[in-house]
Amino acid sequence: MIAFVFPGQGSQSVGMGKAFADQFPICAATFREADEALGEKLSDLIFNGPADQLKLTENTQPALVTMSTAVWRLLDQKGFKPSFVAGHSLGEYSAHVAAGTLAFADAVRLVRNRGKYMQEAVPVGAGAMAAILGLDEAGVIKACEEAAQGEVVSPANLNSPGQIAIAGTAAAVARASERAKALGAKRAIPLEVSAPFHCALMKPAQDRLEPELRAVNTATPRVPVIANVDAEPKRTGDASIEALIRQVSSPVRWEAVVQRLASEGVTAYVEVGPGKVLSGLVKKIARDATILNVETPQDLAAVEQLFS
Repeated sequence: MIAFVFPGQGSQSVGMGKAFADQFPICAATFREADEALGEKLSDLIFNGPADQLKLTENTQPALVTMSTAVWRLLDQKGFKPSFVAGHSLGEYSAHVAAGTLAFADAVRLVRNRGKYMQEAVPVGAGAMAAILGLDEAGVIKACEEAAQGEVVSPANLNSPGQIAIAGTAAAVARASERAKALGAKRAIPLEVSAPFHCALMKPAQDRLEPELRAVNTATPRVPVIANVDAEPKRTGDASIEALIRQVSSPVRWEAVVQRLASEGVTAYVEVGPGKVLSGLVKKIARDATILNVETPQDLAAVEQLFS
């Protein structure tokens, strides 16, 4: 069984998807559709930069959904259909476009606002994130609880065994990083992010996005989407929206998502979109799985082989 997985923020790069747009009409049309949905030339920013503008959260999010959707549409056109889909944080929106839960134009508009609201939820510099390496979930939770001192700090991304990102106020994240090392973490690495994602500080962003998510038209997903919040398959539009609302301020349980896919019988994973972040994480969780990523047209041959 094959799952398509879709990357989140941090996988973007200037020029991503240009080779697909140049070669395949369906991909070019996807980038044009994003421009129309937003009323601006997002495709120009994706293909030509500048990188510092692409890195702004409100640009990064629609850019990644567009790139991933362009590639997915090409795979779909070639008849490559997954049994399950999932996405990391923002990637869950790309997954829902692939599953047919959300229309692409709606998803692009939603994530543009999602990025904006997340950025505006916390003043720049007031929040932080750090990657804690070599400490289990219980240890990371303990470090956060002991370091909080009335401030927010909690696990934000449970990515793979021994790799957990924490998020919260800058001071609390710094204290929790030191505490985690004292509890046995190998390293605590501050992350270059524009906001403390997936923690309670994102509640104002969640409250702003919720009415927009509830107002959007949804369809029943064609294939189950394994959600970040609970690693459960979402099989209805309503359940999908509830999961996307909660996702804004809840941790991304990626390790549990991959474990769930594996328990459903998935043995091959195709990362659809830029970078190899998810391929690396899946490798650590489902060690025997076949893992491919589709970032350039050259990557298509391996997928064709997988489905043959």
